[in-house]
Amino acid sequence: MAESATTADLANPPLPPLLDRDLSILAFNERVLDGARRHDVPLLERLRYLCIVSSNLDEFFEVRAEPHVAAAQQHIDEGALSIQSLQSITTRARAMVDEQYRLYNHELLPAFEKEGIRILSHGERNVAQRRWVKTYFNKDVKPLLMPVSLDPSHPMPQVANKSLNFIVHLKGKDAFGRSNEIAIVKVPRVLPRLIRMPDRLSNGGTAFVLLSSVIRAHLFELFPGREVDQFSQFRVTRHSDLAVDEDEVVNLRTALRQGLQHRHYGQAVRLEVSSNCSPQLSDFLLQQFDLPVQALFRVNGPVNLVRLMQLIDLSAKPALLFAPYQASFPRDVPKSGAIMARMRQGDVLIHQPFESFDGVLAFLGEAVDDPQVLTIQQTIYRTGSDPAMMNLLREAVRRGKEVTAVVELKARFDEEANINWAEQLESIGVQVVYGVVGLKTHAKMLLVTRREGRHLRRYGHLSTGNYNPRTARLYTDISYLTADPKITGDMEQLFVHLASQNPLPRMHRLCVAPFNLHARMLRAIGDVKKAAERGEDSRIVLKMNALTDAPLIEALMEAGQSGVRIDLIVRGACMLPAGLPGKTDNIKVRSVIGQFLEHSRVSYFRAGVEETLYLSSADWMNRNMMRRIEVAWPVLDPVLRQRIIDECLLAYMHDQHDAWDMQSDGQYVRAALLHPGPGAQAALMARYAKT
Repeated sequence: MAESATTADLANPPLPPLLDRDLSILAFNERVLDGARRHDVPLLERLRYLCIVSSNLDEFFEVRAEPHVAAAQQHIDEGALSIQSLQSITTRARAMVDEQYRLYNHELLPAFEKEGIRILSHGERNVAQRRWVKTYFNKDVKPLLMPVSLDPSHPMPQVANKSLNFIVHLKGKDAFGRSNEIAIVKVPRVLPRLIRMPDRLSNGGTAFVLLSSVIRAHLFELFPGREVDQFSQFRVTRHSDLAVDEDEVVNLRTALRQGLQHRHYGQAVRLEVSSNCSPQLSDFLLQQFDLPVQALFRVNGPVNLVRLMQLIDLSAKPALLFAPYQASFPRDVPKSGAIMARMRQGDVLIHQPFESFDGVLAFLGEAVDDPQVLTIQQTIYRTGSDPAMMNLLREAVRRGKEVTAVVELKARFDEEANINWAEQLESIGVQVVYGVVGLKTHAKMLLVTRREGRHLRRYGHLSTGNYNPRTARLYTDISYLTADPKITGDMEQLFVHLASQNPLPRMHRLCVAPFNLHARMLRAIGDVKKAAERGEDSRIVLKMNALTDAPLIEALMEAGQSGVRIDLIVRGACMLPAGLPGKTDNIKVRSVIGQFLEHSRVSYFRAGVEETLYLSSADWMNRNMMRRIEVAWPVLDPVLRQRIIDECLLAYMHDQHDAWDMQSDGQYVRAALLHPGPGAQAALMARYAKT
């Protein structure tokens, strides 16, 4: 019996533990930060990568750090693993922040100076420049500042999430003869964080000053009769994930709008101060915000690098940016209209941003203009501020069509924008619904119903990305136009389900989370695994933003142990430990960080002679599979399927310019540059520029 058990163990080795999710998120940001190091990246784009990392870290702390900080605050000892995890996360994040400021101070600023772009500190400003800054401070800044000296009747003021502030230590007496030593200066958000100086003072280049430097140089003017002994800028990050008990609220929109009012003042999770901030001041702030010392970050520069994104526009230096790319109009979408007629001939694929989102707007525009179109139904998750789609829906209502919009109010950090969208849509006569209680509607669907003779015919658009014209120029996504009656019939049933919350009937083509998408992907992996065990051809290639769902990861590892060759193209967090000898050595994981944000989700399975490919709105995360309305749909046209394989999978598997490969220790290294050439994104831009 013991020998049999040993043999079985050798045939099926135990699965390795999964990688830490938070550390994987931080590792992704380290890969993004590498873009700020690369000298083959234009200078202003290097700054953009630096700012993106700062924005991503803000969100990481706002959403992910709260449980860790809360545990530290409450001194909850859940064992060595949780303490070790907290320490690893803090150490990794702190090292990344230190590297950001090293790059900013020692690489980017000197490189900008060589290009005639300078951000001048107080010590670097000449007499004329200091005079101009003083005038600017007195005229535009000082009237908006309200220093608060702390005493029993002036407690610590409320400090908004991610706002710029100063803490000041004062000597001397106040107007009443008291020795109130600490004062707080809150800086209004309406003030620009980066100010361009007049050309006459820029010595032939372009000169800027930081708002924090302007205030720092004139702090003493805010406290006449007192000596400014110590000071530091500071910024606090707060937990910002809105939590609303949908079962307990009468009106979700009203509850979310009320919650938004408090988002800026949630639990503090991180404190940033200047590197030279005294322990006296930093300890005081930690105490005021009820934070452990692990939450303190000392930075050598402005506390909010995100706001330096303004330099990209204010510099007006196109030569320091990526060459502008003009997306081609989708090659399979008729420019002269008749899009629905083309869809009756077969499905149409649009590969964004290499092909323009204008093809999707053209489809909706044709539906609006067509008197035979009776209804338009659409999901709205993140739409941005571009009015194009709103204007089309408004015109559809004006022309008497029935328009239904499923608006997801709980799209993180877009809640306010989506509430405004919902109110505007309702005001013009659109039927607005908010999906299913307890589930986010993350599916991207647009369905048009048209009268054709004595029958009704449906035309659908499905996408891996949002109905946002701006991000459609920045994210890689797949838009799919279809008149397949089984797919569009499923879409109609799903819209009915979202509006009425009646039971969802059996789907013919669509896989829908949380109902059958998870099980369908597990079954697809299992089918390929069985093919490998039979000695048949077996292959899995997946492309997504994140892979963190434990059952799906374990199924992939088991398939790999059965001989299935698996390639995973995962931009962000991936908890599957690839390349472990004898355990996951049939699995490769790579991440591509390029000019565009990789966002398309593609799942390819080959089991013997059977080949299936799905496009989806869902990443392989537990929340997507179990707590969201998501869709995946098969691509049945062999020509379109091969096009997706070539452009979305093979191109990225062979990328040796922007790709990172996971090693057996879970770390990522840049792909070896064996054959110098353009990355996948650059190759696709060149291909579509010729069409």
